[in-house]
Amino acid sequence: MATANNILPTQAPEPGSFRLIFSLGTAGFFSGLLLVVVFLYTSPLIEENQKKALQTAIFKVLPDCASFELFVKGPSGLERSISTDEKGVFAGYDKNGTFIGFAIPAEESGFQDIIKVLYGYDPESERIIGFEVLESKETPGLGDKIFKDEEFTEAFRSLVVQPIIEAVKKGKKSRENQVETITGATISSKAVINMLNNSLSEWESSIDGYLETNTEPTR
Repeated sequence: MATANNILPTQAPEPGSFRLIFSLGTAGFFSGLLLVVVFLYTSPLIEENQKKALQTAIFKVLPDCASFELFVKGPSGLERSISTDEKGVFAGYDKNGTFIGFAIPAEESGFQDIIKVLYGYDPESERIIGFEVLESKETPGLGDKIFKDEEFTEAFRSLVVQPIIEAVKKGKKSRENQVETITGATISSKAVINMLNNSLSEWESSIDGYLETNTEPTR
């Protein structure tokens, strides 16, 4: 005669494959929908913050800048733009409306990700006169020194750009167009220097061509 101890517990039936697929699909759908909603909501806020950061940086890289306007490449060369969303350079002016120089956005692949900067350029003296990192995901404590190392950033306050900007090791700078790389962050600091050379190569002829055929930009 069987006893209560010999009776096996009844097991619940396993869910069918269709039910599992349906559950996973539903979860995936709502997760994806949530991501889309969050993206659509935050994207305009992110873009607005990026614009504000760019505008703030313009005043930093162009000493005594009080106002600015955007210039873009047109069919006949560099020309003013009424849009703020186009790719271009920003002409900066002091409080008297006198032209100071151009603030130029640039970006380049670093060690981790894309590095985005803004630098001030004085076409008359052919010097970089200011430098600000807009975005960087370089390694904390190493690559992030491109905007935390004051000695490195200070090198871009009056840097000759001709014939090109050169990267040299610490303590080896001997000319005004040279920048000493950061120990432990050589790749990131060289990426910044390459970025500036590439950006100048892209914009310098347009800027020079505009200034040859026009007086200095005035408000």
